[in-house]
Amino acid sequence: MGSFVGIVITVAALLGGFAAMGGHLGVLMQPWEFVIIMGTAAGTFIMANPWKVVVDTGLACAQAVTGAVPGERYYLDLLGALHALMRELRGKGRNEVEAHIDDPASSEIFKAFPSVLGDASLLQFICDYVRLIIMGNARTHEIEALMDEEIHTIVKSKLSPYHALVVVSEALPALGIVAAVLGVIKAMGALDQSPKLLGGFIGAALVGTFAGIFLSYGIISPFALKIKLTREKRCRPYIIVKQTLLAFMNGAMPQIAVEHGRKMIASTERPSIDVVENETIAGPKAVATDAEPKAARA
Repeated sequence: MGSFVGIVITVAALLGGFAAMGGHLGVLMQPWEFVIIMGTAAGTFIMANPWKVVVDTGLACAQAVTGAVPGERYYLDLLGALHALMRELRGKGRNEVEAHIDDPASSEIFKAFPSVLGDASLLQFICDYVRLIIMGNARTHEIEALMDEEIHTIVKSKLSPYHALVVVSEALPALGIVAAVLGVIKAMGALDQSPKLLGGFIGAALVGTFAGIFLSYGIISPFALKIKLTREKRCRPYIIVKQTLLAFMNGAMPQIAVEHGRKMIASTERPSIDVVENETIAGPKAVATDAEPKAARA
């Protein structure tokens, strides 16, 4: 919703200000200038990026528009799943724990936390490092270094759409000049026409310059930043898993290790320590049952 509101305000201020100055909005209606600019930008975007990045950019745009980022429920599921796994690691044998990470889809632990089970990439990340903990051969600092490298790789991959769109936004002003030059070439071919017709051709050419700059700095660049912020929030769970498991490897009790992870959540989405304690001790239904009396009292 915020993206649409921002675009509406931007376009309304732009067109409203132009009209208030006495400009004629019809002059800006130069569809072929926009076809040249946007078509060229789309072609160079596809040429410069692997098809996987092109498809992922579409997904990233949808996520940015819909605000598809982890919320409190997601973080509660994640912390609850980690707590349950760490309790298994402390209290049960290797074979029993391996059953959960070898086949997460059949694991009662992961079934209790559907948002974690549905995130295939994060689920694989958790299972891989729990497996390393079970083996017991790697040192904590070695695991931490490996996690840092993998998270860096994941973040770099997730931000590929952002970097691709930034390149497009930087190229758009130049593409606008290209469209304007083509318009001027057209105008030069009509020098023998009336000044009114010639002025219209030159005005249409200048719309290309305007469109390239506006699309770059007013639309694509801020939207690319929105994608960056969205993807960074979607990568935050990996940091939470890292801090939680490292604290556990350093000897912290599961509940204390979960608190290490909770502190990695942004304050706007971070659940309270009491809610996390209820969630991890009594299971995912505890939060709902605890919230009902509070709602009734309110």
